Amino acid sequence: MTRGRTVQQQGEQRPERARRLGDAIPPPTAHARSYRLGTLTVVELHGEIDLATAETVEPHLAAAAQGLPPLLVLLDLGLVEFIDCFGLSLLVRARRRIADRGGRVVMVCDDRATRKLLALTGLDGVFHPYRHVEDALRDEIGGRPDAAPPD
Repeated sequence: MTRGRTVQQQGEQRPERARRLGDAIPPPTAHARSYRLGTLTVVELHGEIDLATAETVEPHLAAAAQGLPPLLVLLDLGLVEFIDCFGLSLLVRARRRIADRGGRVVMVCDDRATRKLLALTGLDGVFHPYRHVEDALRDEIGGRPDAAPPD
C-alpha cells in the first residue's frame, strides 16, 4: 500500500510527486483527509463543505479520481457539519470523474440534515449513502481491508 507523503518546499507543504498515476495523496487539511486501505481510497470530509472550503476539498476528490484500478472510492461524510449545494456539486463532479474511469463511489453519511439534503436533491438515489463505514465496507468489498485508517 502506497501512502502519499508531503515535501517541504519554501515553507509550503505539497503532495509528493506521483511516481505513477494514483500514487499521490494530498496532505490533510482542515476539511479533508485521504488515505488508502488496500485498493480502496477513503476521502474523509470534515466541518463545512461549501464554496469557502472547496479549495481544500477538491484536491482530495481529484486525487481519488486518479487512483489505480479497480477504482473504488469511499466518501466519508461522518464528520461533516454542513454541506451546501456547492459542496454537493463537488461530490457529484468527483463521482462523474470516477465513473468515467470505470470506478465506483460509496458514500457514508449519518447526519440527518445532510441525508435530508441528499433526499431533497435526489442525490440519495445517486449515492445510496450508508449510515456506517463498517456497513459500506462489508457490502462493497466484502469486509474490512487488512489495514486500519492512519491516525
